[in-house]
Amino acid sequence: MKKHHLISITLLVWLASSCVQKSYQKTIVIKLKVHHIKDIKTVGIRGNGNPLSWDKDLLLKPLVKDSLYTLTTTVLTGYKFAEIKFTVNGEFEFKERPNRRLVFSDKDTTYYNAVFDLAK
Repeated sequence: MKKHHLISITLLVWLASSCVQKSYQKTIVIKLKVHHIKDIKTVGIRGNGNPLSWDKDLLLKPLVKDSLYTLTTTVLTGYKFAEIKFTVNGEFEFKERPNRRLVFSDKDTTYYNAVFDLAK
């Protein structure tokens, strides 16, 4: 009986420890070109995974007003990618179309270049 309990406990500990997904710290550098939109007030990104959210923009900074925007952020993730969409003045790109997929590099830094409302 004692041996049975020991085996059960060992099995539970092994199962619990094997379920933990390894997390990685990733730096993401995003550059977004925006064409044919005037009077841009905000440019943002939304998606899954902290610091992203589908409910609130993570704002990009203008490099060239009304043309080129950038964001550099660091995330702690166990995933290989994130689903994202960009916004301009709070309006989503790709309405009724699939999300973008930002695939994280095997290296520490991922560079992602995009054009608003234009798929690669």
